Amino acid sequence: MDPIRNPFAPGAGSAPPELAGRDDVREQVRICLERLRLRRAAKSVLLIGLRGVGKTVLLDQMRHDAEQSGVHTVRIEAPESRSLPALLAPQLRLALLRLNRVEAAREAAIRGLKALAGFAGKLKVKYNDIEVGLDYAPEAGLADNGDLEGDLSALLEEVGRSAQAAGTVLAVFIDELQYVEGDQLAALISALHRCAQQRLPVTVIGAGLPQLRGRMGEAKSYAERLFDFVEIGPLPIGDAERAITVPAEEEGVNVEPEAVARIVQETSGYPYFLQEWGKSAWDVADASPITLADVTNASELAVAALDESFFRVRFDRLTPAEKQYLRAMADLGPGPHRSGDIAARLGRKVESLGPIRSGLIGKGMIWSPTYGDTAFTVPLFDEFMKRIMPEFRS
Repeated sequence: MDPIRNPFAPGAGSAPPELAGRDDVREQVRICLERLRLRRAAKSVLLIGLRGVGKTVLLDQMRHDAEQSGVHTVRIEAPESRSLPALLAPQLRLALLRLNRVEAAREAAIRGLKALAGFAGKLKVKYNDIEVGLDYAPEAGLADNGDLEGDLSALLEEVGRSAQAAGTVLAVFIDELQYVEGDQLAALISALHRCAQQRLPVTVIGAGLPQLRGRMGEAKSYAERLFDFVEIGPLPIGDAERAITVPAEEEGVNVEPEAVARIVQETSGYPYFLQEWGKSAWDVADASPITLADVTNASELAVAALDESFFRVRFDRLTPAEKQYLRAMADLGPGPHRSGDIAARLGRKVESLGPIRSGLIGKGMIWSPTYGDTAFTVPLFDEFMKRIMPEFRS
């Protein structure tokens, strides 16, 4: 069929044509923001899930929802190489400049910009990647102690007062939150705690891999009282079916029930994979309806596309030793696996593999569901490892 009209959109962060199965969490975030606008207590929300479940897409949709309701938002992605202060400072400046245009909030916003100047000036010594334009001179004693936890708290309080004066909320959307360093994560949690104590309308809507929940608790023991952790997983069967049938039907194309069932089975309901199979099935089919035979023929194309993009981009970041570790995990099955079983498969002692395991956790490739267990963060990565490294020797 016509590839130009193909509605499916596989790709990192690409919005699917039908955002199925995520209405509950969107409503949860909407309620959070509206409660904050009314100066009522509300927990920040963190989306927790594996790669390919659509966290980034959902985060962006919820940001769009928030802006449509008049909430002020900023969005950052936490890469492995930059500090949280460097990411936050320019975005908070933009938020304060927007709030400065609101007459009722102007005085508070100017004070916030002075706090930002103090924050950036003092912390640049420690975090030399901070780059932000300064619109006002710093005010002595305002967010300028040179201590991240105290200064970030003071800065977010001023931003919160600005948002409150403007009758709005500031929502900070953060993707890949698991990459933020522990001390910086602790500072963010502490700052949100201070804002919550004063009923200031500041919140974080974040997303991260499964290890994020544990890292939040390690950073601050009271984190669970400040955040709702929402598990984002594969779609239930009905929602997975809708993710395929609704976009096709909007283009005047039917998908036979057997074909839909096969796609759901092959993808295990993971949103990224649903888009890849949907795209391939559309491209293979000659005309409506898309049949089971079309999906069978499309599966090879879908797997090849995933291998060259979704999987390969992660595989290429690995060292030879890390590849061997993941290949041993794959040999044991989807997981989770005991660290001792992985070591035995490699013919090594558990202790000797500690640095490799830590490196893989740092790269976001694996996580530990429980003590001594190891699991892939990427769905179906075990099958990919067997395809890319068919010969495995311990």
